[in-house]
Amino acid sequence: MAGSPVPANPATPSTPANPVVPVIDLGPWRSGDPDARARTAARVDEALRAAGFLLVTGHGVDPALPARIREAAASFFRLPAAAKQPYAVTVGGRGWLGPGAEANSYAEGEPSPPDLKESWSFAADEPTGIPSVDDEWFRPNTWPAEVPELRPLVEEYLGLMRALSDELLELLATALGLAEDHFTRHTSHPTWGFNLNWYPGADTVGPPLPGQFRIGAHTDFGTVTVLDRQLGSGGLQIHTDAGGWQDAPFDPAALTVNIGDLMARWTGDRWRAGRHRVLPPPVHSPAEELISLVYFYECDAHTRVESLPAPIGRIAHDPVDSHVYLRGQLDAISVPATSE
Repeated sequence: MAGSPVPANPATPSTPANPVVPVIDLGPWRSGDPDARARTAARVDEALRAAGFLLVTGHGVDPALPARIREAAASFFRLPAAAKQPYAVTVGGRGWLGPGAEANSYAEGEPSPPDLKESWSFAADEPTGIPSVDDEWFRPNTWPAEVPELRPLVEEYLGLMRALSDELLELLATALGLAEDHFTRHTSHPTWGFNLNWYPGADTVGPPLPGQFRIGAHTDFGTVTVLDRQLGSGGLQIHTDAGGWQDAPFDPAALTVNIGDLMARWTGDRWRAGRHRVLPPPVHSPAEELISLVYFYECDAHTRVESLPAPIGRIAHDPVDSHVYLRGQLDAISVPATSE
C-alpha cells in the first residue's frame, strides 16, 4: 500500500457522456460573444434543473497542479495513525478528519455507519475584523509539518478555485436572467471549505458494513462545489428522478461542478442540489485508492438567502441565515465521539 501510486486524472479514460450532465466549455462564455454566452447559459439552466451537476472544461487549471497535490496528500494519509492523530479535528475544523469522523447520510436524516474515508480539511482563513464571525468561520488553517510541499500547492489551487467559483456564479446568474453580479455581490468576503478526501482500498479499511459508503448519500450545503476527481469502480454516483442512482460521467479534462442547498433555496428549487454518494471500495479491486479535491464555495457570513420569486422560482422557502444553516448541516454529519 505504501508504494502504490495515485494516478493523475489525465491518464484516466473518459466515461460515456450523460445527457443530463453536459460538458460545459467555458471558452464560449469567456469569448464575450452574446450569442455564445446565451447558449452556454441556457445549457447550464437545463442541466441544473435535471441533476444539479455539470462537467466544466476550459477552466484553465493545469492538470499537473492537482496531480502534485494528490502526491503530497497521499504521503500524509499513508503515515501511521499515531503520526496523524495530533492533527485530528471534528467536522468543520481545520486538520485531519480520521476514520469514523463523518457520516454524510446524517444530513438527510438517514443514520448509517461512518463514511469510509479520511480527509484533510481547510477553510476560509482571512479575518473579516468581526470577532464573532472570525472566531467561528475564519480561523487559521493547519498544515502538516510532515509534508511541507503541500502548502504552496494548495494555496495556488485555492486561488484558482475562488476565481473560478465566482465566474461560475456569474454564469449561473446569467442563466436565470439576472444581473451577472446577483450572487457575487454576496461573495466579497466569503467562507469556503476545501477537503482532500482519501478513499483507501478495502485492503486498508476492510469490507464495508451494510449501508456503508466511502461517502453516504447527501447534497452539499453551499452555493457551488468544484470537484477534481479520479475515475474508479468505487467512485462518484449521482441521483436523478428519472434514472435513480447512476455512475457520474467523467471527462479527464473536466472539473465536476454541482450546486448545493443554499443555491437551490436561492432559486426557489428551480435548480436542484446535486444528490450524490461515493461507492464503497470495490470487492473486485481491493487495492483501489482514490483522492478527490473538493472545493465548497459559500457566501459572505450571515447572508440572507431568500427564494427568487416566480416565474424563476418554483417554491418560496422561508429565508435562512446562510451560516446558521451551514453550521446546522456540519453538525448533523459529525459522528459523536464515543466514550471508552
